[in-house]
Amino acid sequence: MEINTADYIGSWQKNTDMPHTELPEFAFIGRSNVGKSSLINMLTQRNGLAKTSSTPGKTQSINLFLLNKQIQFVDLPGYGYAKVSKDQREVFGKMIKYYLRDRVNLFCLFVLVDLRIKPQAIDLSFINECGENSIPMALIGTKADKLKASELAENKAAIEQALLEVWEELPPFFFSSAETKAGREEIWNFIKGTLPK
Repeated sequence: MEINTADYIGSWQKNTDMPHTELPEFAFIGRSNVGKSSLINMLTQRNGLAKTSSTPGKTQSINLFLLNKQIQFVDLPGYGYAKVSKDQREVFGKMIKYYLRDRVNLFCLFVLVDLRIKPQAIDLSFINECGENSIPMALIGTKADKLKASELAENKAAIEQALLEVWEELPPFFFSSAETKAGREEIWNFIKGTLPK
């Protein structure tokens, strides 16, 4: 998809303070440092749109972006929260919970998982909780350029096998790399497929 305009709208600590709109919204979440901001920049082809950092837990608010004046991307705080206080983790948890529960124009939540490591309990728990609450969701395996094709398939299978202990039908799963742009076309095709005709 060609991105002609990509604008940062703002950051909020509460979803109730965010501007209300009927535009389709796609949110990105995952453990701290999984590559959410880098993925958003890759998808929009704007290197500095979402702020990236090598320090886990950089995203500490709900960040909203408007693309082509037609759809919105949301960069959510990571779960796992790395080096933040217990109180701050609780704030982040509520921020995410209420956004996912109340944001009526959320078309899909992209849950990012690091393909280089085995399935993490915190990822599986979050994905399962989203499923239990009927949140529209797809999975994106990040850092795909760091692995061979056989390793990608093996690690994806491990994640899916763990989820099949709970899920009857798995959510869509995409590979991605912010470095090589892998997955960009597939993810955009999926996004376009969810939009009203």
